[in-house]
Amino acid sequence: MNAAIVPAGKQVALLLQGGGALGSYQAGVYAALAEAGYAPDWVAGISIGAINAALIAGNAPADRVDRLRAFWEGVTAPAPLVAGFACPGFAALERGAAVAGALAFGRPGFFDRWDPVGWMLAGFPPSHYDTDPLRRTLERLVDFDRIAAGPTRLSVGAVHVASGEMRYFDSRETRIDPAHVLASSALPPGFAAVEIAGEAYWDGGLVSNTPLQYVLSCYPRRSLLAFQVDVFAAAGAVPRDADAVEERMKEIRFASRTRLGTETFAMMHEIRHRLDRLLAQLPEALRTTPEARYLSEIACVTTMDIVQLTARPEAPEGATKDYEFSRASMEARWARGQADGRAMLDAAPWREAAGPAVGVRVFADAARAAVAG
Repeated sequence: MNAAIVPAGKQVALLLQGGGALGSYQAGVYAALAEAGYAPDWVAGISIGAINAALIAGNAPADRVDRLRAFWEGVTAPAPLVAGFACPGFAALERGAAVAGALAFGRPGFFDRWDPVGWMLAGFPPSHYDTDPLRRTLERLVDFDRIAAGPTRLSVGAVHVASGEMRYFDSRETRIDPAHVLASSALPPGFAAVEIAGEAYWDGGLVSNTPLQYVLSCYPRRSLLAFQVDVFAAAGAVPRDADAVEERMKEIRFASRTRLGTETFAMMHEIRHRLDRLLAQLPEALRTTPEARYLSEIACVTTMDIVQLTARPEAPEGATKDYEFSRASMEARWARGQADGRAMLDAAPWREAAGPAVGVRVFADAARAAVAG
């Protein structure tokens, strides 16, 4: 751990959201953190974020970037019939070919198109693709015994299909195995629900695309330095064509939920922190009332620093960017994530001391602010 970037007494959390092929940006951010000698105490993820989180928590620090690289190079291997397809100067055509390859053939080490005959013989499974390749990839690249033993805590979020409620599988409470990661990334109707203990689960992004709420609310709370890596940007240009409209709609849909969640959870924790300070100032007669005792259970002394990094591509990537698994796009996203991570660490605004009354600080778009500064 690089003590220079971590305030004393704070646990460090890495929060990774969903976004399919955009998740290589998260891998690049982690690569920057790793080269700075940083290792998180807690990694939490949803969907592709859960896969990246498992690759991090399930390997020794020295091996993590290599395992992330192995996964991302594997799932971006050229598909049959489009291998070698290249149109210099026509990046949109290359991205389109990659999307077509994924839809037609799946992605190696991730998902396969169901065989039509087998699909019918199996009683028409409720999904377009088979994710058994991802199960095998996780078994090969992730040491689940290491996750069970620690030292890095892992939490992955999934939706309980029958109730529609979000549930987190936490290595502090549950032995995490490939099924939990598969459940977190089982986005319907492309992927089928995953059964865990007799219950069906879907992709956690259906309810919340960020695990921030779980991490900030988990009891007993500890002071945190939380890095939240977003792959959808709330701000963007006004679209000028139909494809750009679809892309912008997707960005706003996911980014707005993350922003609302961050603002809500930050406000709630600030109230907890201020409430603790208020209760300490009450006279003894008031502190022993039932109302004060109730409020004391809500109050909290912990402090939270939330550092947000947001992926911002240099040019529009299209509405299908979250399932555009071309090698070129993966490398570009990884490089952007690594550059943003380095800029964030160089600036490290959380190292500035906060006042005693401050319970939460949010450093929005930290990498961009660092470059602008």
